[in-house]
Amino acid sequence: MKRLLVRHAARGQAPSRSPNTGETPLHGVFFLMLMAVGLLLGACGSQGPSFRNTDVTGASYARDFSLTDQYGKHRTLADFRGKAVIVFFGYTYCPDVCPTTLLELKQAVQQLGDDASRVQLLFITLDPERDTPQMLAKYLPAFDPDFIGLYGDLDATAKVAKEFKVFYQKVPGRTPDSYTVDHTSGSYVFDPEGRLRLFVRPGKPADLTADLRTLLHSD
Repeated sequence: MKRLLVRHAARGQAPSRSPNTGETPLHGVFFLMLMAVGLLLGACGSQGPSFRNTDVTGASYARDFSLTDQYGKHRTLADFRGKAVIVFFGYTYCPDVCPTTLLELKQAVQQLGDDASRVQLLFITLDPERDTPQMLAKYLPAFDPDFIGLYGDLDATAKVAKEFKVFYQKVPGRTPDSYTVDHTSGSYVFDPEGRLRLFVRPGKPADLTADLRTLLHSD
């Protein structure tokens, strides 16, 4: 909203002058006031941290989840308060994007050095029919033993995907069990206070490392 206000002000026309008196009419005064407020808000916003990935601070979605981890424990976002949290949606039978992204996320976290222990990656399955907690417990340690997999039934999966605005769709294969799942490939990053801050597209782990470091050391 702040950016929209500044943008409108920047695109507006200069206030006209009265042809008879040379004074700025009332609507011109209002325009100047609007511009001043917009510039002030923009200046205040610029004092926050600068990120390389998409800044979604203040978004009204991806607020929480209620799922079960690979060890059978109920989990919500509050369980990870105090750590930066990366949430990635995928499925264990994914042939390319999921394993590649998980490796990139691991790389990004490892580059933090001692701060790596202050980051938690959560893998939410979009394929609960095949990705049982037991399957997640076998799959994730191949990438990192600290990665946590989260599972919900079909209704819970649909609910969390809607909350995070994640698209997913089953694509039939040659047999009933050989289907694939098209899905959103980006990740969400929360700061240690549990606030959504970033949407991260795959392919640039160094940018994610830089942004995680910023989040972990912001006041």
